[in-house]
Amino acid sequence: MNYHDPRVKGIIFTLITTFIWGFQAIVIKLATNLIDVAAIAWFRFVLAFSLLFIFYAFKKPSYLKILKKPPPYLVVAAFGLAINYLAFNYGIKYTSPNIAVLVIQLGPISLGLTGFFFFKEKISYRQAFGFLIAGAGLLFFYLENLNQISGDTSLYSWGVLLVAISAMGWAVFAAFQKILTKSYPTGQLNLFIFGLPVLLLSPFIQLNTFSGLSPLAWGLLIYLGLNTLIAYGFLALAFKYLEASKISVMITINPIITILTMGILTYLEVSWIEPEIFTFKIIGTALIVLCGAVMAVAFAKPENRRDVKSFFGRKD
Repeated sequence: MNYHDPRVKGIIFTLITTFIWGFQAIVIKLATNLIDVAAIAWFRFVLAFSLLFIFYAFKKPSYLKILKKPPPYLVVAAFGLAINYLAFNYGIKYTSPNIAVLVIQLGPISLGLTGFFFFKEKISYRQAFGFLIAGAGLLFFYLENLNQISGDTSLYSWGVLLVAISAMGWAVFAAFQKILTKSYPTGQLNLFIFGLPVLLLSPFIQLNTFSGLSPLAWGLLIYLGLNTLIAYGFLALAFKYLEASKISVMITINPIITILTMGILTYLEVSWIEPEIFTFKIIGTALIVLCGAVMAVAFAKPENRRDVKSFFGRKD
């Protein structure tokens, strides 16, 4: 594999993002038990923006100009990411890490569709079939988890809906981010993308929320803030080197990391996070969702196999 190849760089950057996101839902679930949900999202943006602002204020002050005159697409992208963060936090509070990371796959799937409709990226019948499989899998996954819940299920359904809204917000962000990376440096874009949500969420934040937080709560907040800066920094770089559809397929594997980790924690019966429900039907429907998501953004037409081989760094 040629590490100087732009496609290889795109793959590496996407895999780093995927690995980081694999643990994100678990940490957010822990944080929502200790901290106000909106405050979590706000602090993540504050920390990521502050660090990036300080860095560019010294290294590349010209980048700060985008804060005064951002392109309209950038405003839309930042707004989409703000919705993604806030809705995902609330959604995971009412559901679980496993459920959230599977429902959020609507985001990469939607991004795959935008790659077809807006970026003129190719799609095949097998990809379309993948969309159907993923959709059906999500429906059965939702119903099976609903059957396993005792008591009031309204909060669970509300949480699933919020995660779906979060996925749509992420797709909007990612689609416009991809367009903008052709004309702007990724770091400059992230500076505004992290900054605008701070202003959007500020009216809903009470600063006294942060007084008296435990060291654990502060540790979770700082981890999530750095997660934002690092993961989205690498994702922006990935969009510069790789097609949206191929980024999407790699992002769909991050639920495997989450599910395996939650499986281990459930088996160990740890007390600091609620155990997940694992049944053969739930595991089966989860696999259907992941397989459908991969098909939806991975399969190319037979006549385009050369493109697929180049994606993996192969040449005949």
